[in-house]
Amino acid sequence: MSDEPGERREEANVWQRRSSEQVADCRVFRVRRDRSTSQRDEGREHDFYVIESPDWINVIALTPEDEVVLIEQYRHGSGEVILEIPGGMVDAGETPRESAARELLEETGYAPRELLLLGRARPNPAIQDNWIYTFLARDVTLKSAPAFDSTEHVVSRLVPLSSVAGLIADGKITHALVLVGFHFLSLYKSGLVAAE
Repeated sequence: MSDEPGERREEANVWQRRSSEQVADCRVFRVRRDRSTSQRDEGREHDFYVIESPDWINVIALTPEDEVVLIEQYRHGSGEVILEIPGGMVDAGETPRESAARELLEETGYAPRELLLLGRARPNPAIQDNWIYTFLARDVTLKSAPAFDSTEHVVSRLVPLSSVAGLIADGKITHALVLVGFHFLSLYKSGLVAAE
């Protein structure tokens, strides 16, 4: 970012957290209230609410035929069935890579020959404290039936990777974190990011 001549550049304001308290425990996330101050606001305290959540993972699973394993599932927030990629929370004691392999197998029954980290992003840093990791699962093959938990019902769909851009453009894939995942894949295929 460059400054234009005559333009005043202001430094980002840093807030100081003075106190915190948990205000809700919602099973898959907690909400805390922070009381914070800023020098710019003469030290007055303000309330900020933060969703504390485990890190998440997303998996772009590709078959040897270059088909993507997409899933459809009902999402309570939007009240509709959403087309997305497998994903979930990183469980305690797991690495993101272990979670990616587990979630892919549980939700779809597919297992990869190779699992590569494409990148990570902040889902919504304004109100959340976690990361989402996007993995590329290469040469996946069907190993078992899906093993859903009691609140999941997922239907798998195989779609040619070449069709994904059209599904996004047509508004059939709308999940923002899935869009980020496919963006990471595009950067990887362009050689702009290296996978781990």
